Amino acid sequence: MGPKLTPLNQIVVPDPKPDESYRIQMLDREYTFVGLKALLGAADLEKSGDRNAGLAAKTEVEREAARAILSDLTLQHIYDRPLTDSKGAVDSVMRVNYDIDQAIFRDIATMTVGELKDHLLASDTAEVCRLGFGMTGVMVAAVTKIMDVHDLVFAARKIRRPTRARTRIGMPNTLSSRIQPNHPTDDLTAITAQLYIGLSMGNGDLMFGLNPAQDTVENISACLHQFDKVRRETGAPTQICVLSHIKTQLQCLEQGAPVEILFQSLAGTDATLTEEFEVTVDLLDTACRTMLEKGPLLKDGATHQLYFETGQGSEFSYNKHNGIDMATTEALTYGLCRRYNPCMVNNVTGFIGPETHATNHECIYSSLQDHFMGKLIGLPMGMAPCYTLHADITMEGQQIATSLLAAAGANYYMDVYLGADRMLAYFDTSGHDDQTLKELYNYRPTPEFYEWCLEKGIYREDESGWITRGENGGNPRMFCRSDEEFQALMESVPQNYGQEKSSATMPTAGPRMKNAVARKLRGNMAVAREAARSLLRLDEFDPATFRRMDSLATSLEQHHNDPESGARLTPESLQQLAGENNDIQIVVTDGLSAEAVHHSVPEMLPVLDDGLRAHGYRLGKTIVIPHGRVKLGETVADAVGAKLVILLLGERPGGDARSSRSMSAYMVYRLHDESIRAEAIRYSGDSAIAFENTVVTNIYHGGIPPVEAGALVAERSHQILSHKAAGNRLNSLLGTGVAKECRTPVDRPVIPIVFSKS
Repeated sequence: MGPKLTPLNQIVVPDPKPDESYRIQMLDREYTFVGLKALLGAADLEKSGDRNAGLAAKTEVEREAARAILSDLTLQHIYDRPLTDSKGAVDSVMRVNYDIDQAIFRDIATMTVGELKDHLLASDTAEVCRLGFGMTGVMVAAVTKIMDVHDLVFAARKIRRPTRARTRIGMPNTLSSRIQPNHPTDDLTAITAQLYIGLSMGNGDLMFGLNPAQDTVENISACLHQFDKVRRETGAPTQICVLSHIKTQLQCLEQGAPVEILFQSLAGTDATLTEEFEVTVDLLDTACRTMLEKGPLLKDGATHQLYFETGQGSEFSYNKHNGIDMATTEALTYGLCRRYNPCMVNNVTGFIGPETHATNHECIYSSLQDHFMGKLIGLPMGMAPCYTLHADITMEGQQIATSLLAAAGANYYMDVYLGADRMLAYFDTSGHDDQTLKELYNYRPTPEFYEWCLEKGIYREDESGWITRGENGGNPRMFCRSDEEFQALMESVPQNYGQEKSSATMPTAGPRMKNAVARKLRGNMAVAREAARSLLRLDEFDPATFRRMDSLATSLEQHHNDPESGARLTPESLQQLAGENNDIQIVVTDGLSAEAVHHSVPEMLPVLDDGLRAHGYRLGKTIVIPHGRVKLGETVADAVGAKLVILLLGERPGGDARSSRSMSAYMVYRLHDESIRAEAIRYSGDSAIAFENTVVTNIYHGGIPPVEAGALVAERSHQILSHKAAGNRLNSLLGTGVAKECRTPVDRPVIPIVFSKS
C-alpha cells in the first residue's frame, strides 16, 4: 500500500496569526524576538547562511535567550502559528507538514519544547519512532535547536526507519552506500569502471546512482540501461537510479527504461520548489502514483520507490527562504518528503558552499541536526557531509562529521571514488570511508548484498563474526573478461590516482587509500583551492573587445558568502546597459575560478562570436564583470533587453589541478513574449517564471576543449532562440522529436538548471 496523499485542500492548517513579541530577562538585559521565525533563527547555532540572511543571533547570550524562550513554548503554540511565505500565506510545503497523526499530536500538544527534548532522550526506541509522525517540521526544528552534539547522536541512534526496494535497507547494524560514478560527459565506460571499483570494495548495496551531465531522455535512458546491464551481469542485489529531473525520468519510464527508483531534489519553501526546481506537490503526487502503478520493482515486492535529496541552504541561496532559517526550512523539506514514504532520503549539507556553511564546525553540527530531524519526522536518512574548495571546510572536518553520523546510526553514505566528484566538483564520502566505518563498527551492508559479497570473496567473516575484506576485496578486475578490457576501463576514469595499468587491485592500505594516492589527491586539491580564491586580471581584457561592469560584490569574501550581491549590478552599471535590445549578450565573470576564465575565454570567445553572427543574431559588446554569480545572467538580460544572455564563468574547482581551469556557459533565456511565457508556465507549473536556463559544463582542455565549446554553445543558443525554449522544456521538445531539426550532433553535457543539491 502506498502513501495516502491527502489532497492539499483537505489538510487543515490553523489561520496564520500576527507576529508577537517573545521577551526574556537575562541578568540585567532584556531580549526581545518579534515573531516565531525570528525566535527560531536566533535559537540555532550560528551558520553562514543564517548570518547572511540576518536571522542568526548576534551574540551567544542572545542565542541562549532565544533557546530559553523556545524551550518554554508548547507544541500547541507552534502548531497554532504556521509560518507563512513572503505574501503572508501558507504555502504548499507548509500545508503538507500539517498532514500529521492528530492522535499522536494530542498526546504531546501540551508538552513544552524542553519537555519534549527530555522525553525523547529518556524514552525507548518505539516511543521516539512513534512521536515524529505527530509533529510538523517546525516542531522538529524547534526541539533540534536546543540539542547539543551528544543529544543529537544519542537520540538519532534510537531511530531506525527500514525500507524495502529490491533489497532491505536500513536494517539494524547495517551501513549501506550509493556508488556515485559521475563523469563530466556521462562516458559509459568510465561510469562502468567506477561501478566495478565500488562493487569490488563492497559498496553499492543501496543503489547505483548517477548525477547526469546531460538531462535528456535519450541520455538518461542510455545510462539506466547500462546500470541495469552491470547489475545483471555482476549479480549485485541492488537498485538503480539516474538523478535527472523527475519529468525526464517519467518520460524514460513511459518509453520502457528501467526507472527503478524515481529521484527528485526537494526544498522547504514552495517558491524554491516550483521556481528553482520546477516541481510542484501535484507533480510529485502524480509521480508517486505512477511508480505505484508502473514501477519496475513492484514485481520484486518493493514497497518504497522514491528517492529525495535535500540539504540546508538552498532556500537561502535562491533568496526564497521567506525569512525562515536554514534548519527549519530543512525540517519542512523533510515534512514534504514524508508525504511520499520514500525508499531513501540523502542529505548533502555543505554542497552549496560558504554562503550557507563556511566552516567545519557549521557543517558538522548542521549534518547532525539534519540526520536527527529527518529520522525523527519519519524518514530513512542517508548522509553525505560534503564540501567545496571555496569554503573553509576540509577533509578532516568532513571525516569528523562522518564518524559522528555513523555513531548516530546513519543508514547510508555516498561512495564517490576517492571522495572527489568528477562532474559536480565537490567532495563527498568515498568507498574507503565507507569500508573504514564498516570495519570500525562491524556494520554490514544490506543482508542480500552481504551474502553476495561473501560469495564473491569481497568480504569474509571470522569466527567471532567480525567482518573484514576478503581475497577479492578491492579487485575490480574480477568483473572484466580480459586484462585489455580492465585496462581500458581504468584508463577512462579521470583522476584515477595510483591505479597502475598492471594492477588488478585498488591502491589501498587496509580500508584506507595508500599514502601516495592521498598525497596526489591532496596536492591537487590544494592547487584547486587556490584557484577558488583567484581574481580576474582585468588588464588582460582589451577595452576594444570588452566593456567593464560591476556587481554589488566588492570583495572575494562578499562574493563567496553573499550570493545576492554577485547576482546584482551596481546602479551605475545598470544605467549604462539600459535598453540595448540585442538578440544575445555575452557576459564573462569569474564565478568560482577566475583561472578558468583566463584559460578558456581567449580561445572560446572568437569561435562563439563567429558562430552566433553566422546565424544572423545581433550581439551586444561583450561585458566583463568581476565577482559574478549565475543569477547575474538574469539581471543583465533584464537590463539590456536581450532575448538570451550567455554567461561564461569559472566552475568551482574539483579534485584535479586541471579541473580548476574548468568553465561553464550558462544560456539564460528571457521569456520576453507573453505567449512564450504562457507555454513555460504550463510546462513548469510556476506562474512567476521569467527565465529558462541551459548550461554546458566542463569547458577546459581536460573536458570540452574551448574551441569546440564555442561551436557547441553557439549551436545550443540557436536551438533555444529557434524553439523559444530552454532547460527542461527544450529538452522535452528535443526528446519528443518536435525540435529535432535543430539538434546538434555533438554529444556533450547540457544541463537544465533545475537543481542545487544533487
